[in-house]
Amino acid sequence: MTITLYVDQLWISPYAYSAFVTLEEKEIPYTVETVSLSEGAHLGDEYRNLSLTGRVPAIDHDGYGLAESSAIVEYLDEVFPGVRVIPEDPRERARARQIMAWLRSDLLALREERPTSTMFHERATRPLTPRGRSAADKLIAVASALIPDDERVTIGSAWSIADADLGFALQRLILNNDSVPSRIQRYAEAQWARPSIMKFVAQERTPPT
Repeated sequence: MTITLYVDQLWISPYAYSAFVTLEEKEIPYTVETVSLSEGAHLGDEYRNLSLTGRVPAIDHDGYGLAESSAIVEYLDEVFPGVRVIPEDPRERARARQIMAWLRSDLLALREERPTSTMFHERATRPLTPRGRSAADKLIAVASALIPDDERVTIGSAWSIADADLGFALQRLILNNDSVPSRIQRYAEAQWARPSIMKFVAQERTPPT
């Protein structure tokens, strides 16, 4: 059994992060290949044949290629034994999937004004625009509804990959010194302290040019 994880060459994709954290949490042996998006490597025939859509991240599991981080997470969770990264309880599983889908499809202004490059390289120098602040407020409101008290560090009864994704989104604000309620910051920092996530954060990165 061999798994190769394909990530962006800058190691700043929140989607590559989700796949990476899943592999680490489930303790699945894997190797990593970086894909240069700036050079269009994801558009080449070899990568497109593997990933089907030419998107990053992707995995190659014994010749089976799969792209899209949410699909990768679910596949790894279903195929490999060990700790579950998606809840088994139907309602908690649905909530985790809801949050994962929402974070991938909403909050565009926040992603534009606090891109992941500001998390891992130079911090943002401009305050959030009204549009960006509205997206940030929406993120905080959802997080506040999911994390009802100061002791809570998971959105369900146990940690899931949705916590990793939500924590990542909140770090867009925290690392750029944007205001976040203290209990929400504690939740996000608890995610950032997980060994699997610390390993991703600690990756050597070349600043974008």
